[in-house]
Amino acid sequence: MSNFNWCHGPSCHTNKTQDRIRGSKGSKVLRTKKVTNRYGKSMYGNGGANIWDYFCNHACLMDYMAKHTQAVISIEPRRMPLETPIYDPVKDNNRYYNSWNIEEKGVDNV
Repeated sequence: MSNFNWCHGPSCHTNKTQDRIRGSKGSKVLRTKKVTNRYGKSMYGNGGANIWDYFCNHACLMDYMAKHTQAVISIEPRRMPLETPIYDPVKDNNRYYNSWNIEEKGVDNV
């Protein structure tokens, strides 16, 4: 298995940086960057363990999301809000700026 992936940013190959220049004299190209696959997982099947196994930088990630947001959201659409049960909040005057103490009700807390 390969220990790198190609960056999935749709315009990664258009960024004019020296590390993207490839080819022999007279036939140079800007190439998509290789991204190290730190966890050795394939992008197929169980997927990678980290988003940065597929994008070389934040700009490429945001370009991808801007282009594919609707498709990504359609994988698991949210039709109802999520809720977390909590105990009644108590104002804590000893904390920074008199903030509220909000504690979740969990299996251990019930």
